[in-house]
Amino acid sequence: MPSFDIASKVDIQVLDNAINVTNKEVTNRFDFKGAHVLIELNKKEFSLTIEADSDMKLKQVIDVLISRSIKQGLDPQAYDFSKEGHQSGKVFKQVISIRNGLAQEDAKKIVKLIKDSGLKVQAAIMDDIVRVTAKKIDDLQEVIAATKTGNLGVPLQFINMKS
Repeated sequence: MPSFDIASKVDIQVLDNAINVTNKEVTNRFDFKGAHVLIELNKKEFSLTIEADSDMKLKQVIDVLISRSIKQGLDPQAYDFSKEGHQSGKVFKQVISIRNGLAQEDAKKIVKLIKDSGLKVQAAIMDDIVRVTAKKIDDLQEVIAATKTGNLGVPLQFINMKS
């Protein structure tokens, strides 16, 4: 039976490249000359710490990060901006967690979306992926189209397509 997996993984090297390009652009921009800007990636915890002199500059750095991530092929939904930036002494600091892997509630949303589509497919949650099987590949392609237009709030990759 044909099957594929729905996953939400972030390639750490692509993320690191996006951060390096962002750092390079920020250091070369005129409006950031002499300003304190720090972007650190914690690869173990999948989090990003951004420091800047002011709240406005912090938001500009985040905008540059998002635009450079898109150019690197990284979905901006991978960043979790739920925590607001705060002032720590003279600098503004924001910790951004990076979504890696499907959370249980996101996997349940995907399965519900697939079940509600009315297609003859089976969806099963396996750790941090959702495996979808069907009798025809056409049904699987319809599931891919439905999940892409579902606006689930997480970046999705469709991997391990087997026929």
